[in-house]
Amino acid sequence: MKQLSLLAAGLMVSLGALAGAADSVTVQDPYVRLAPPNAPATGAFMVIRNGGDKDVKVVKASNPASKVTELHTHLNEGGVMKMRPVPAIEVKAKGEAVLKPGGLHVMLIDLKAPMKEGDVVPITLGFDDGSSKQVDAKVVRPTAAAMPMDHKHH
Repeated sequence: MKQLSLLAAGLMVSLGALAGAADSVTVQDPYVRLAPPNAPATGAFMVIRNGGDKDVKVVKASNPASKVTELHTHLNEGGVMKMRPVPAIEVKAKGEAVLKPGGLHVMLIDLKAPMKEGDVVPITLGFDDGSSKQVDAKVVRPTAAAMPMDHKHH
């Protein structure tokens, strides 16, 4: 009986080590922007909150809807906004990282099939300690509020 308790305790410690950063992280409002017909890529957005006492980093993401998944940001290079991959998205202890259009986001590249509004894409976020968390991101149509306004015609 004593050996069984020790085995169970050891297993709990092992499972705790696997969970790591993923246990202290919550994800709010995950969504994937509905891509126009025949578009090869789209973005996923969410708020990643870290309730833990240590900073964590999202170092990778994966999903079954695209062949390639990258962490990205938008940068202003000489007055031109460009998307660029980033090696990680840091989430400070007791803080949050906001992934939104025009900023940090998860890029879904080389989509395997067209998406429909209302579809759900499971996205797995991988952390720097080897733990991971899956979030279900609903595919939504971009709204006018989320789209940059073009004032050239006024």
